[in-house]
Amino acid sequence: MSSIALTRQHRTRLMNLWRSAGWPCKDGLEIDLLAAGLVKQQADERGREQLRLTEAGITWLAEARQQGLRSLSRHDRLALRFAEQLMTGGRIVWRELALRAMVDPSATTDATVLQAQERAPLWPEEPAPEAPAPHGWRMSRPDLFSIRNTSVQAYLQPQVVEVKASRADLLSDLRHAAKRQAYEWLCCESFYLFPAGIAEPEEIPEPFGVWVLHGDIETGRFEQLRPAHHQPRTLPFAVWMALAKATPLPRFDDESPQAPLNEAGV
Repeated sequence: MSSIALTRQHRTRLMNLWRSAGWPCKDGLEIDLLAAGLVKQQADERGREQLRLTEAGITWLAEARQQGLRSLSRHDRLALRFAEQLMTGGRIVWRELALRAMVDPSATTDATVLQAQERAPLWPEEPAPEAPAPHGWRMSRPDLFSIRNTSVQAYLQPQVVEVKASRADLLSDLRHAAKRQAYEWLCCESFYLFPAGIAEPEEIPEPFGVWVLHGDIETGRFEQLRPAHHQPRTLPFAVWMALAKATPLPRFDDESPQAPLNEAGV
């Protein structure tokens, strides 16, 4: 390999070539990758030029991936490992997606909600303000938000998984009732995921399901200790817009995202 300095942009392009048919872009990044011996030019059966990763390119990509995984926190590695399981089960997954959810005002300290409740007329003849709506809004950022890979809205079954790598983190999260209400409003099923031994299922509020990891993060086994309460939920338009603007986690195989869909729309 040459002494060319390779950057994150080179790694992204190399990964895109690995996942795609390898059509060349003819830009500077590909010149660097060719000169470094990470890709090679070849022609398909119809004589069209393609780029393919060399053994050196695959090795470099694997080393860069492992280095990135080692730099992640224990929480992030656990979340990504479970996301792979969700995607294997036919779900589309987003990480830390910012979503606006409706909650009970009594469970939140949102300043705008409290101000609306405390308003009073400035002058005696001024009519009293309208009563605030019986709900408040909260920005929610679940660790994992997923929907089934389907074209039928009724089959989406949105799901939230909150990942906790330590008991202290779990107990801190359980003190926030508004956070849990937001999750329940956004999805059909909500779960807590944590390493086995951190907590017992009885410590988790009843509507939430419980997943645990036995063993280390890279090779351990997931087990569902308790299913979540299922409630039918239609995704609000604002959530659809957030999903459209965000990028889901990439699949770890070469399967097309539309592969599970068929003409029946399942």
